[in-house]
Amino acid sequence: MALSPLAIDLYLPAMPQIADELTTTMPSVQNTLSVYLVGYALGLLFFGPIADKYPRRHLVMIGLIGFTLATLALPFATSIEAFTGVRFVQAFISSAATVVVPGTIREIYQKNTAKGLSYVSMIMMLAPMIAPSIGSVILALHSWQAIFFALAFYACLILLFAFKQLPNRAEPTTNKESEESEQQATPQTTTPSFLGRYKIVLGNKPARIELIASMMISLAFFAYITAVPFVYMTVFQVSEFTFSVLFAATVGALMTAHFINTRLVVRKGSCTMLGYGLLVAVVSSSSLVIVNYWQLPIAYTIASVLPLMGSISMIAVNADAIILQKFAEQSGTATAVIGVLRFGIGGLAGPILAFFYDGSAMPFSLLMWLSVLVVLLVQLPRFLGERNVVDKTAQQ
Repeated sequence: MALSPLAIDLYLPAMPQIADELTTTMPSVQNTLSVYLVGYALGLLFFGPIADKYPRRHLVMIGLIGFTLATLALPFATSIEAFTGVRFVQAFISSAATVVVPGTIREIYQKNTAKGLSYVSMIMMLAPMIAPSIGSVILALHSWQAIFFALAFYACLILLFAFKQLPNRAEPTTNKESEESEQQATPQTTTPSFLGRYKIVLGNKPARIELIASMMISLAFFAYITAVPFVYMTVFQVSEFTFSVLFAATVGALMTAHFINTRLVVRKGSCTMLGYGLLVAVVSSSSLVIVNYWQLPIAYTIASVLPLMGSISMIAVNADAIILQKFAEQSGTATAVIGVLRFGIGGLAGPILAFFYDGSAMPFSLLMWLSVLVVLLVQLPRFLGERNVVDKTAQQ
């Protein structure tokens, strides 16, 4: 699961140098992030139903080998077009390895899926926390090409471990009650087709609200990922080292939010924790817009960004858990639908920010705020409905 965060974040400090050596603009290099997200989303769309039918080990092997080969090709790109094309291939094939992970977590944790996802996310967050710092060190010692050679070496190590130790499936649960409830939730008499699996997932109306939430939160998240090098290093004129520290602080906020979720989600439930995260996101995103509209010092932006990023990670993990719990036999397909919507719209962050580029931090602030606002609008009727149920129960 750390492959994509590393592929996204490791080369962030090298973006200006890549733009210079490939004789292109900074927005063009930033758009390679969006291309990666789109490629990853399409890969999930293709490999998701396959993961529900064929052994997981085979998909992981295909994904890791393909990712390694594509990563080794990136340093030899001589134009931004070639670089962008290889990034697309790199993302597409890597999804074969990662699409099986959420389904495995759901099998292990069952009704506490959000807790399992939070634990894995905490571990996975170590990758983006250290990636920009590692990228900065490699860049200082050698070149941007060396960053991708290091990434390929990491992928090779994971491939070796996966080849020796990765089983085809997770160990079956020993909880008889969980097995019975799982069977009742998704009775299947025949094996659905490739498209039939998507029909089952997309035809579930209650899951659509969470899909919209996951999708819009992703737009906010990748608006930050895409814009943060420009905002910190160009607008606020911080050094590459300071940028790495600030980025690590943001990832620390994400890990803290996931840790809080693991402590509370078993008692409160995923729906309640999603609501808590949404409340913090509305307040902090509004604050981000205000401080950048008034052009306040960087400390105010940081004070708004840290709780905002933590809260949207809490929204995302609980929305995903709610979705996965609804689908026992289509976990790979459900993961694909989540990924396609999430990374597909996340891929729009770069073009949107480029279109509204004005040399300030306002476009990225407004995009994050509007994304959170959409989540609030789609979730509010459900929360009001739950409140009405609680009130009626109390009256009775």
